[in-house]
Amino acid sequence: MAFDHKQVETKWQAYWDKHQTYFTDVYDFSKPKFYALNMFPYPSGQGLHVGHPRSYTATDVVARLKKLQGFNVLNPMGWDSFGLPAEQFALKTNQHPSTFTYENIANFKRQLKALGYSFDWTKEVATTDPLYYQWTQWIFLKFYEKGLAYIEEKPVNFCPALGTVLANEEVIDGKSEVGGFPVERKMMKQWVLKITAYADALLEGLSELDWPNSTRDMQTNWIGKSLGTEIEFSMQGMNGSFKVFTTRVDTLFGCTYCVLAPEHPLVRSITISSQRDEVEHYIKQVATKSDLDRTELNKEKSGVFTGAFALHPLTQKLIPIWIADYVLYGYGTGAVMAVPAHDERDYVFAKKYHLPIVQVLEGDVSQNAYTLDGKHIHSDFINGLLIEPAKQRLTDYLVKLGKGKAVVNYKLRDWLFSRQRYWGEPIPVMISNLDGSIKPLTLNDLPLRLPELKEYKPSGSGESPLSLAHDWLQVKVGNQTYTRETNTMPQWAGSCWYYIRYLDPKNTQALADERLIEHWLPVDLYIGGAEHAVLHLLYARFYHKFLFDIGVVKTKEPFKKLFHQGMILGENGEKMSKSRGNVVNPDDIIEQYGADTLRLFEMFMGPLEASLPWSNQGLEGARRFLDRVYRFYTETDYRQKWTSDKKAQVSLSFAYHSLVKKVTKDFESLQLNTAISQFMIFMNEAYKAEQIFQPYMESFLVMLSCLAPHISEELWSILGHKTSITQATWPTWDEQQLIQSTVEMAISVNGKLRSTLTLAIDSPDEFVIQSALSMPVIQKQLEGKKIIKTIVVKNKILNIVVV
Repeated sequence: MAFDHKQVETKWQAYWDKHQTYFTDVYDFSKPKFYALNMFPYPSGQGLHVGHPRSYTATDVVARLKKLQGFNVLNPMGWDSFGLPAEQFALKTNQHPSTFTYENIANFKRQLKALGYSFDWTKEVATTDPLYYQWTQWIFLKFYEKGLAYIEEKPVNFCPALGTVLANEEVIDGKSEVGGFPVERKMMKQWVLKITAYADALLEGLSELDWPNSTRDMQTNWIGKSLGTEIEFSMQGMNGSFKVFTTRVDTLFGCTYCVLAPEHPLVRSITISSQRDEVEHYIKQVATKSDLDRTELNKEKSGVFTGAFALHPLTQKLIPIWIADYVLYGYGTGAVMAVPAHDERDYVFAKKYHLPIVQVLEGDVSQNAYTLDGKHIHSDFINGLLIEPAKQRLTDYLVKLGKGKAVVNYKLRDWLFSRQRYWGEPIPVMISNLDGSIKPLTLNDLPLRLPELKEYKPSGSGESPLSLAHDWLQVKVGNQTYTRETNTMPQWAGSCWYYIRYLDPKNTQALADERLIEHWLPVDLYIGGAEHAVLHLLYARFYHKFLFDIGVVKTKEPFKKLFHQGMILGENGEKMSKSRGNVVNPDDIIEQYGADTLRLFEMFMGPLEASLPWSNQGLEGARRFLDRVYRFYTETDYRQKWTSDKKAQVSLSFAYHSLVKKVTKDFESLQLNTAISQFMIFMNEAYKAEQIFQPYMESFLVMLSCLAPHISEELWSILGHKTSITQATWPTWDEQQLIQSTVEMAISVNGKLRSTLTLAIDSPDEFVIQSALSMPVIQKQLEGKKIIKTIVVKNKILNIVVV
């Protein structure tokens, strides 16, 4: 008999809502705490696809496990709801972005509730709620107060069609990720957060974290701390100089040209007249490329000669000055000394443009740059030295000459924090119309709400649509008139600290009650995609460390354990997307198979961290298992075997205690697919058993409820329990019951299985053979035949070979 999943799931979801089953009393400090968290979603118009429940289900399994183990568990959900898609909706329809956003939130919430997650919806937050972004604005003001928020003219990715600055990650092949519009580089005044002030703290904190090594490595590389030397190159025939940063000062004698970033302020002033048109054309070309495109290792190298020369700081030889897109103005000094014999990128560039290659370390440079250690040659007073001592001697010499110094450099750049959009948090400052000074708002002025607009199109001048909100824009304070900042914050601003607000989402006096912050943080388990390794996860750590420094939080890190789930791909093995036509809607799966089936299947597909293709065939297998469980608890033929007599424990003792141990350990380590296999093994043993100890089957349901909560609640109720299964206690195992005293051996004749025999473990081979030969079924197989050999595989099989 199959169970009616629609009736069962509707019934129990209504029960959980009515009884607030998943409400967490965050002020209950009497129990150990466990804070389980998913990266909250952006509520897109497309709703959930079947990839989303993979991480949510995994977190839900652990949250339910911890609650059953006696922990006070917080498992909240909310919405990262500012963003460009809602702005695009507003532009197309001239409706307020909140219309699109809150309709999508309602749909997402419906879908999540249909999947039976144990989210405490009383803790729900949305980054677009003014009572939420009031505190996002307050954090910004604290950054400003501490000198960590400032305005600077920066080269940015500007998309005229979208009317906004885009992050590097939002630009693909010179076009916007949303809409595919052309993007150009231009200089604009922008708000910037000084994340570089926390570079060392962000690096050092990584060692404390239970995070995937790959993510820690990505953050380490993104921060990119390096020790090197800053060298000054004077210009030939003109005043001025420029500085380069290098980690290989020892190769200075091999420098044959220098490269400036196309945005470097010296470029136009040093370019000779005959090269001016070519240089201007190249600068325009580069303006359409993102930093990521420009630094791609495998890309074709390109550049233009300015016609100007620098003087080698040691030899005074003329060094041609080029511009090239592989040098970024935002990294180091925006200029590099090129040593093609010992740098692969410089080598490729020099070969392409027929520039000199001077070897200064022993090694083969006939086909590629030589980048290993070796003795220096053609290098005057450092000849014969290996790299490290040569670096030290050359740096000391440059310092004496006044031409260089030892410096620490970082790849990490300060965080560009302005967006020329409407749908974002207003930046809570005003600019004086008299002298341009900045006046920050106070807490009493917050939240600074977004004004209503007649239309949401960009201003056309590069400013956000807020510049058109004239009544909102101009503010009189005493005798002075101020203009509000018209840029808004990036989407990351609200997602950097949301895990704190879940603790106390209605608090009007602070981010959250300090007692709750001290008790609940850090987050114990955080699950989300690896694509956020150097964006959200780095930004959130930066925010947290700043909040620690100003006394808001008491821990140095926000997320104790991090796990990245793999993607669920389409059946064709490609990433699910509307454009590829391979999206699977969970609503359809729930309708046909039920939420418990979807949850079970997604956890059984394979290791949680692996990316795997979708399979309807696997869904059917998961449903068959749940139907089998349901029959065992409801059909008379099976129920009549059930008993509470403790003597009945014997038949399933080993299988039961193996199940409890395996499931407990696998749930805690997120090896959910192997835990499900153990459920299936136990159910097979239960079907074969002559007697069933009922407490074993009740504990089976308690454990299964983490994966399949609806069917487990239903069967728990059928067994006569008056309270929710969530109030049960997680079972324990007895190691003594896992020591097997007997073993079932297969008995084969000429390789064909004929019977099985239960014997004491490690029985002598002779005893195994004699026991088998005394069995009537085996004696019948041996009639009229001669035994020529017996083969015993200890504790597994006996094969009798006859002729």
